[in-house]
Amino acid sequence: MIEDIKKRALHRTSILEGQLRGVTRMIEGEEYCMDIITQSRAIQKSLESLNRLLLENHLRTHVAHMFENGGEEREQAVDELLKAFDFDRR
Repeated sequence: MIEDIKKRALHRTSILEGQLRGVTRMIEGEEYCMDIITQSRAIQKSLESLNRLLLENHLRTHVAHMFENGGEEREQAVDELLKAFDFDRR
């Protein structure tokens, strides 16, 4: 994993852990539903940010290598990316 991306991804997971604990406390405390939803949506955005970092790392490392090798590895890289984004190649 690219060191800078790894550092940023780990930081993002720490933030996500805190956000999830906060939502748990909000639910336990029976806070206003719309406030909980707001926090839940913030978590979704944080997860999207983490996914972008992980995708960037995958593209810059594994996919680049698989495309250089061509053939079956290239096809595997394409299939993996399509599957990750819920596209069916068939």
